[in-house]
Amino acid sequence: MTGRFETFTVLIAQINRCIYKIKTEEMAEFALKSSHVSCLYYLHKDRSLTATQLCQVCGEDKANVSRSIKFLEANGYITCESNAKKRYQSAFSLTPKGADIGARIAEKIDAVLSLSSAGLCDDELAIMYKGLTLVQENLNRICASYEQAEEAT
Repeated sequence: MTGRFETFTVLIAQINRCIYKIKTEEMAEFALKSSHVSCLYYLHKDRSLTATQLCQVCGEDKANVSRSIKFLEANGYITCESNAKKRYQSAFSLTPKGADIGARIAEKIDAVLSLSSAGLCDDELAIMYKGLTLVQENLNRICASYEQAEEAT
């Protein structure tokens, strides 16, 4: 396929920019940043997660999740279920304020997903997600091999 690299990288970059813009626009109503969306969404969905678990499900690095947790906790959206010093392994959950916003975010996400997949049937969506998952797993393996090579030197 001619132009495969360009098509793939440009499409992924454009999709990522659109997602960021949508998160930013939709969160303005709540005076939140796009980085807070995933934390609130997954805490709404899973009820209680540690910072480590949030990093995994959000696909974000530790520093971004830590900043989001600090902001969300300071502003009354989440609470920590433990007073332990190593809070990274402590579970966080939504406060009533956070639960309300989390539910509203989940509704917005459902609406955007519905609009963004317009024109695709369920079978096409399944194939697309299967393909994206396989590409992501393959890219992770490539990145892991780079990391192993760096560690070996």
